[in-house]
Amino acid sequence: MNAKQENFKRIAESRVNKIIEMISKLENLNNTSFYEYSDEQMDNIFNAIQKELDKQKEMFKKNKNNKKRFEL
Repeated sequence: MNAKQENFKRIAESRVNKIIEMISKLENLNNTSFYEYSDEQMDNIFNAIQKELDKQKEMFKKNKNNKKRFEL
């Protein structure tokens, strides 16, 4: 594995683990002893997260596709 791949792996693992940890903390908002929320609010939360995930996935795809070189 080259240095760029190692850096990507190291940073990606760290960032993804932080994101998973933060998403898991959303479960705490489900405690109705402390919080009250509507279905619309819940949908807005998960739609916003999904929208950002989809956006980032597309950015990865576009970046990978842009590596094609021009040839005549």
